[in-house]
Amino acid sequence: MKKNTRRRKSRRFSPTRLILCAFVECIVICTLVVIVGWDYGVKDWVEGFRQPVVKELDLTGINSPCAILIQAKGGKVIGEIQGDQRIYPASMTKIMTAVLAIEKLKDLDQEITLGNEMFAALYAGDATQAGFQPGETVRAIDLLYGVLLPSGAECCIGLAEEIAGSEDAFVELMNEKAEKIGMENTHFCDSTGLHDPEHYSTPRDMAVLLKYAIRNDTFRKIAESPWHSTPPTNIHPDGITYYSTLFNGLPDASVPAGKILGGKTGYTSEAGYCLASYARIGGREYILVTAGAPDNGSASSHIQDARTVYSRLGEAAQAAGAA
Repeated sequence: MKKNTRRRKSRRFSPTRLILCAFVECIVICTLVVIVGWDYGVKDWVEGFRQPVVKELDLTGINSPCAILIQAKGGKVIGEIQGDQRIYPASMTKIMTAVLAIEKLKDLDQEITLGNEMFAALYAGDATQAGFQPGETVRAIDLLYGVLLPSGAECCIGLAEEIAGSEDAFVELMNEKAEKIGMENTHFCDSTGLHDPEHYSTPRDMAVLLKYAIRNDTFRKIAESPWHSTPPTNIHPDGITYYSTLFNGLPDASVPAGKILGGKTGYTSEAGYCLASYARIGGREYILVTAGAPDNGSASSHIQDARTVYSRLGEAAQAAGAA
């Protein structure tokens, strides 16, 4: 019987066909990413490439003696005044407190009861509070809003004790996190920012912290909220409504070519007025940290600085685009 010596036709793809298939697949995926993701940041990303880049900005002439302005993506410094000067961060500290709490808590709807012991020290230190009372049971998410909007010290300590067992143990976690994300000249002594000579940072380090924080969607949602209302609690049957210390002093967040999105204010007599904020200007996000603004009879000198700097940045971007 005669054998069939004809070879079967190979079903393997040729290199050319493989490359063509991969190319088509890549086109399809990229198209889907653009269509689905347009409203989830792709639009801003594309707009950023269309806008001119401001490479340097003069920060002189503001109230604050220390300031730094960086690009949120990449961290390139656009302008600074004593960016590495040691400062007291005051309530800008609470950015770290909020970040750690968001990362450490598995359920932000869990309820936390605020112990009686913490309040005596907070009253004695004249610490800013959100309005919760000893023995009140509150959701963790409401405490987080209380940390970042009205700068509630009782919210900080309530979260710290729930996560680490004590504020001291929580502060150890804060310092570990600071080192991990590259805050090279920072040391925390408490979760609230109450003054301590050994509680210090720099504008550059605080910019590094905020740059890290705004990568978290929960942090951004809270920091960008003008106000927040809690559900009823065992002590406040109607809940509590509190307001952002930033947006209270900034009724209009718009600036040339953009908008101030959010941030965290701070003040002690030793620290002066300080602010860590971020804005979107010309399709790009920027972070500004200012510190040491004097009390000139207006509690918004630091907020005025933010408006001044971001307005200059927007005007520079517009001018570069018109050139």
